[in-house]
Amino acid sequence: MGLIEEAKAGGARRFKSCEVIGISVRTIERWRKEGEVTEDKRTTRIFEPVNKLTGEEYEDVLKTVNSKEFRDLPPGQIVPIMADRGEYIASESTFYRVMRNENQINHRGPGRVAKKRSKPQALAATRPNQIYSWDITYLPANIKGVFFYLYMFIDIYSRMIVGWQVFEGESSDWAADLLCDIARRERIEPKSVTLHSDNGAPMKGMAMLSMLETLGIEPSFSRPAVSNDNPYSESLFKTVKYRPQHPPRFFADINEARKWVDALVCWYNFEHRHSGIRFVTPAQRHTGLDVAILAKRKAVYEAAKNEHPERWSRSTRNCDPVNIVFLNPEKPISKTNQEMTKMAA
Repeated sequence: MGLIEEAKAGGARRFKSCEVIGISVRTIERWRKEGEVTEDKRTTRIFEPVNKLTGEEYEDVLKTVNSKEFRDLPPGQIVPIMADRGEYIASESTFYRVMRNENQINHRGPGRVAKKRSKPQALAATRPNQIYSWDITYLPANIKGVFFYLYMFIDIYSRMIVGWQVFEGESSDWAADLLCDIARRERIEPKSVTLHSDNGAPMKGMAMLSMLETLGIEPSFSRPAVSNDNPYSESLFKTVKYRPQHPPRFFADINEARKWVDALVCWYNFEHRHSGIRFVTPAQRHTGLDVAILAKRKAVYEAAKNEHPERWSRSTRNCDPVNIVFLNPEKPISKTNQEMTKMAA
């Protein structure tokens, strides 16, 4: 304000002087009405923290974090180590602030840098025995902390359980033997099936990978710790665990567990009408019987609607077969499904 008055006394216009300083004439007048002005009241002014590091202290922080001793450690480790030696430069948050200013906030440590995982390749099945999904889940034993392990393979197009077994542990060898048995029963031709799974040890074990190569089956894997990449197996296991017949506590032995799973698979494949495939059984869809069943069902609905149209407020239930099933699609299923269904038809 002293500079503004000095400029005015020298013949300059006040509003021009205010423009140079970056303040309006009205602001100057308001401050004068409020009384003596002893400090800058502009909200746009840049504050200088009273506890700001000096240039020498700033350089000490940088020199410390980049030293041979501390270059692999985060500030949360650096500051306590220095404090144990009777030394203190700045707090952990100040160390982080300095590192952020110098663009040094990155991986610090002897461990491997986390890899960026891309989403699994989008897959689509238009027939049975084209895409399988499999996983392993726990079945409780009669000893606390001990489990039996249920291996299940599902065809995502038909939702049919094409193979299962209960073992006493997780093993790539057992999984490979089970897959070989499935390939023989389903008469799988080389290069015709993709097998999707998570990143567990049995899924990526040498025996399993070798069997996949021998059978000509293409592997596909989920991202680590992303269960959404393997939705069909996860959904199947929920159906398994929430069945009323599931033992409330445990299985007495592995034979009891196998007997229970055998009954479950028979119900699921041959009796359960799956909502994802227009409420036909997985076995009917796997063998191609669903088309005729759905056509007959549609005719029944249409006849009922024609007989009493006043009882139908909307069209009959959709009985068109699901022609394509997606695994980890890139685009929303609703739009893509319509386009791909037309192409498949």
